[in-house]
Amino acid sequence: MMDRWIEALARSHTRAVAALFALCLVFFLPGLFAVQPMDRDEPRFAQASKQMLETGDFVDIRFQDEARHKKPVGIYWLQSASVKVAEAAGFTEARGTIGFYRIPSLLGAIATVLLTYWTALAFLSRPAAFLAAAVMAGAVLLGVEARLAKTDAVLTATVIGAMGALARVYLAAVLPVGRYQPGLGNALVFWLAIGIGVLIKGPITPLIPLIVAVILSIRERSVAWLKPLRPWLGLLIVSGIALPWLVAIALKSGGAFFTESVGKDMLGKVGGIAEKHWGPPGAYFLVYWATFWPAAPIAALGALFAWRERRDDSVVFLIAWLVPMWLILEALPTKLPHYVLPLYPALAILLLMAIERRALPNERWRLILSAALIILIPALALVGAPLAFWRLDGSVPFMLLPFLLAAMAMAVLSARALLNEKPVAALVAGLIAAVPFVMGAYIFGLPRLEALNISPRLAALAKSAGCASPAMATAGYREPSLVFLTNTSLRMVMGQEVAGFLKAPGTGCRIAFVESREEPAFKSTLTAPTSTPVLPEPVLLGRVEGFNINGGRKLDIGVWVRR
Repeated sequence: MMDRWIEALARSHTRAVAALFALCLVFFLPGLFAVQPMDRDEPRFAQASKQMLETGDFVDIRFQDEARHKKPVGIYWLQSASVKVAEAAGFTEARGTIGFYRIPSLLGAIATVLLTYWTALAFLSRPAAFLAAAVMAGAVLLGVEARLAKTDAVLTATVIGAMGALARVYLAAVLPVGRYQPGLGNALVFWLAIGIGVLIKGPITPLIPLIVAVILSIRERSVAWLKPLRPWLGLLIVSGIALPWLVAIALKSGGAFFTESVGKDMLGKVGGIAEKHWGPPGAYFLVYWATFWPAAPIAALGALFAWRERRDDSVVFLIAWLVPMWLILEALPTKLPHYVLPLYPALAILLLMAIERRALPNERWRLILSAALIILIPALALVGAPLAFWRLDGSVPFMLLPFLLAAMAMAVLSARALLNEKPVAALVAGLIAAVPFVMGAYIFGLPRLEALNISPRLAALAKSAGCASPAMATAGYREPSLVFLTNTSLRMVMGQEVAGFLKAPGTGCRIAFVESREEPAFKSTLTAPTSTPVLPEPVLLGRVEGFNINGGRKLDIGVWVRR
């Protein structure tokens, strides 16, 4: 039954693409505008793009007055363009709405799914390629990145575009003549993906195909198979895309961009721990079970197939894509879950290749373990979500629980299908389980967990003061999301300084956010006598309590206003 549905949806490329696009909207749209800006990286990206629109400077990248020379400009241009389109469409508050900055990531995630389908067609039949792409659409990690105004969804799309083109070139060289005939179009896809990837995140996009090309050239004892990529044409394309901005930023920053992005950001992650994101070797293997759910336990069975078929040309390509880069990332001290996202399509394709060849391992103990792991993630969410709401908000998420129960029920059906050796049915049931899981998490979960929504509540409270263009300062709470949601000129100071800010002579409304740990110094300075009394006196507008996941502590912040 499930097989017939897949075959019907993949009867033509047009139907398959349309179905995958609709599936992407189901998985990626919920919560796109509802989830608060997620500190700290996302609002830094969004704020820098916002400042480009405010200043008209689309070369330099800044967060407030600080140069942000870590990533190239590509994602900032895409986010700025997204907001400009929204403004042109009549959304007057677009610049302060995080959802519009997430549109490029949404499109990048959709492109990732569609390009996975295109890449998989080099290895699989159309129905199997369709299901491999659907597996990527349902993956938890891609869903997260689709909702974050950062680089990684777009970066992943560029990597997959390059790998799909490289796969066609390699398979044309090693498989029987006539099956693959990559031409100019294929080369253009490869180099356009590389060029855009360089402008999005520097060397990451070219690095993965380069590693694969080196490994396969050693295997074939020749680089001649790479000729259809037309390297000289590629050099022109990549230079045309990336070089103009690279020259412009080099001149504007005096070379500081390359010192910061290459010397500190990239090499810093290789040689040390960047921004406290440390993880031991094996960390990516541990988070894989959650980030590639619901397909992760079944895809793990496909790894055994890959080992048995490691001399098969198609399998060799996928292993060269997946394993070396994964090992490199495991060896680096800096660990962030999204680093492995560009490798997940190789897992999806390997899994469907094993299923299509009827070579998925079927030992009973392996099936039981995988079935249990399918159920584990929704089971943890079913227990963890109510505990989080009760502990942080003192409430029970009654609207969320039915969605988690539905996800749990479908996960049980997925596990049962796997135990009955019906992997396609297990994958489809797992994808259906992911739908209520996503709906619940991004509609009735994160947006309604008030304790984590500190900056939106602070911004709303400040707005309720009714001040037009107020000056703002904050003491003790310095999250980038507050800058994005309030004012680019928000000052970040200490308690006594924020009191001076409120008491400074002059007209105009002033608003200050003071965290409880800064309040003693703030109040003592605020109440100290001065030779020039300020009228009217600052008053407490209200308080916001919450939990800062970055600092790992509870916060109590007062909002003060001087009208």
